[in-house]
Amino acid sequence: MFYGIIILSLLMISIWWVFSAGPTTVSRILRYNFSDIDDARIFPRRSLSPAPRPFRFREQMKPEIAAIPVQAGRHTDVPLSSVLRNSETTAFLVIKDDIVRFDQYDHGYDRATPSLSFSMAKSVLSLLVGCAFDDRLLRSIDQPVTELVPELNTKGFSSVTLRHLLQMTSGIDYAENDNPFGLHVRFYYTDHLETEILKCELAEPPGRWFQYKSADAFLLTLALHRALGGRSITEYMQDRVWTPMGMEHAGVWSLDHEPGGLEKTGCCLTATARDFAKFGRLYLQKGQWDGQQIVSADWVSVSTKPDASSGSAWDYQRMWWLVVKDRTDFLAGGHLGQFLYINPSANVVIVRLGKSREGLSRADWAQLFVSLSEQLR
Repeated sequence: MFYGIIILSLLMISIWWVFSAGPTTVSRILRYNFSDIDDARIFPRRSLSPAPRPFRFREQMKPEIAAIPVQAGRHTDVPLSSVLRNSETTAFLVIKDDIVRFDQYDHGYDRATPSLSFSMAKSVLSLLVGCAFDDRLLRSIDQPVTELVPELNTKGFSSVTLRHLLQMTSGIDYAENDNPFGLHVRFYYTDHLETEILKCELAEPPGRWFQYKSADAFLLTLALHRALGGRSITEYMQDRVWTPMGMEHAGVWSLDHEPGGLEKTGCCLTATARDFAKFGRLYLQKGQWDGQQIVSADWVSVSTKPDASSGSAWDYQRMWWLVVKDRTDFLAGGHLGQFLYINPSANVVIVRLGKSREGLSRADWAQLFVSLSEQLR
C-alpha cells in the first residue's frame, strides 16, 4: 500500500510536469540535465555570419602575464596561470590599449572555438535594446511592456516598463535556481518560450527592489522581437552589430524551436572569445566602432554608472554588472564563469570562458580581473 501511494504520487507528478512544461521540454531536461558551454549543439539555432571585412586585434604577446600574481577569493598572490589551470578555464584573453597581450586556451578549445555565453548574453541584449531606441523602434525606456505585449494587460503588467525589465525590478514571480521543476530550468529548455513568457505573473508591484531573474530578460526579448516588426533578433543583430563590428567567426543564437522560433537572448549567444571581446571594445569606445556610432554614447554611459533609484541595485545597470562603487570597471557575467570585463581607466578588456568557476564567485573573479588589469598599467 505504502509503495503504491509513492508510485502513484510520482506518476501524478510526472503527468503534471509533462502537461505544464511540455513533452519536449521535459525530454530535454531529462536528457541533458546540467547546462554546458557547448549547448549550442542541442538547440535549434539561428546563425550570425562572419563579417565580410573582419576586424582583427593587433597582437603583441606578453607571455610573462601568466606569471603575474593575482587576487581572487582564497587565492592570494598566486600566478594567473595557476588559477586558470585549476578552474577549467577554456579561454582567457587580455587586450590592453586595443592590442592582444595574452591569450590561453585549454580543454580542447582554441581561438576559433565558439562557446556559450550564458547570461553574458543579457548584456548583449541590452546593447540591442539600446540600438532599437536609437532606431526609434522602441518609444521610451519608461514605455509599458504591455504596449508591445498586450496579452499581459490582464495580469497587471501595464505598470511594468522596459526600465524595470532592464534593471530587474519588475516584480515578476520567478526563482533563479536549478530546480528541474522550476521556471528557470523550464525557460532554458522550453520549445515554446513565448508561451512560457506569457504565463508570467507578478509577485509584487514593480520598482520596489532588484531581484536577479532571467524572466525579465526573456520578457524584454519578446518585447524587442515584437518591436522589430517581422525581422528576427538575429537579423537585426547581424545588420546593426555583428557585421559593422567585423566579427571574425560565425555566431549562434539558440532558439526554442524551428521554424520561426524565438532567440533565447537571456542566456544563449555562442561566439568566440575574440568576438566577445569586441563588445568590450565597443563599450570602451562609448558605443563607437571605427567612426560609426553603433549605439548611443548616452546608452553606454547610463549602463555603466551606479544608480540605486527606484529600487535598482547600484551594481546592476541595464544588464551590466558594476564592480566597485568608486571605480569605472564593469562586466558581463554568465553561468559557469563566463565573463567579459572592461576597465576604462586601464584601457583593458578581459574575456574568460570556462566549464566552471572553481568555487569562485562573480566578485572573486572581478577581484582577479581588477588586480590583473591594474598591474598592466
